[in-house]
Amino acid sequence: MTEHDAPGVAPVVVFATGNESRGDDGLAPALVRRAGLETRAGITLVIDYQLQVEHALELEGRRLALFIDAGQHTPAPFELRPVHPSPRFLHTTHALAPEAVLETAQRLGIALPEAWILCVRGEHFELGESLSERALWHLEAAAAALQAFLAQ
Repeated sequence: MTEHDAPGVAPVVVFATGNESRGDDGLAPALVRRAGLETRAGITLVIDYQLQVEHALELEGRRLALFIDAGQHTPAPFELRPVHPSPRFLHTTHALAPEAVLETAQRLGIALPEAWILCVRGEHFELGESLSERALWHLEAAAAALQAFLAQ
């Protein structure tokens, strides 16, 4: 058993942040559904409007953390990259970057899992809108990449 093997804890945690009533901001929850993560064994899903300091506690005992979000300035169709803790992202406790969640966990003495960001390019984030046509295309590309990534 390693420091990341906690009994009864899924080895992977996926944070999907976004508001589905704000157009392409709902890409992360839509991606979770499209990739079938709700029924996939070994994964804990955390779906929320934004990251909070409390989410740092979800990292305990995990081997992998994946932060999924939509980004207006993200290269199309998506970006998948490793992420590391950083104190420079601790600006506010209202909404946090993945780097700040990792930094908070580290300060709490939690052994950090391997962590990645999957940011899907969004175009329109207006209240009351659904996903844009372009975002749907980006969603399909990201779903295929996500399934391949988790299969590794």
